[in-house]
Amino acid sequence: MLKVMQSATNSATSNSQWEELSQFPTPNSGAWDNIKTQLDLILLALETLTGLGSDSMLSAAINLHLESKLPDRVALWRLRQSNPIRKGQGGRKKLDVDEARSLVLITCYLAKQHQELIRRAIGLLEKIAAKNQEPHQNALLGDYIDAFCNTYQERMEEDETISTDLLTNLAIKLLVDLLFYSAPTGHRRLWLTLLDRSTKQF
Repeated sequence: MLKVMQSATNSATSNSQWEELSQFPTPNSGAWDNIKTQLDLILLALETLTGLGSDSMLSAAINLHLESKLPDRVALWRLRQSNPIRKGQGGRKKLDVDEARSLVLITCYLAKQHQELIRRAIGLLEKIAAKNQEPHQNALLGDYIDAFCNTYQERMEEDETISTDLLTNLAIKLLVDLLFYSAPTGHRRLWLTLLDRSTKQF
């Protein structure tokens, strides 16, 4: 009975959030490459911090009644591969607005589930900054940054302009962003951020 109630609540929440996102402008055709990159990198930050994988993302899609947009691992892989800076061409496809909204809702749902861990990481980041220490001096932050940088280098095309320092800064920036996306209005904030940054470099 409890599971049925939770499913109904998730469905109502998902529908409400979907309708809310539908009220915002649709990105223009030239903005999609940056949006696809941003969504993939946000998910990369979330998975390297929490250790979640494709199964968690697919479970989230089911809980949010978005399985028609993300039915299996192949579909998820193809959506992630739509990021134009990813290695390989095999899975690349156009990401449509409904798929983008689905990934936004799934990302924020998972961020909310792991909000306690995200808050703890941000708290440690603030303490370290106050002491003028490096993030790698903390085990949790060091493991996250290393995992993010290593996974980024494994999955993305080589770019000589991206140094370890730049990747570290990107990892930290995305960690802070995740805290906002874990809030009740995180889906709205993430969508507006995507629209705002769609014509900029991430």
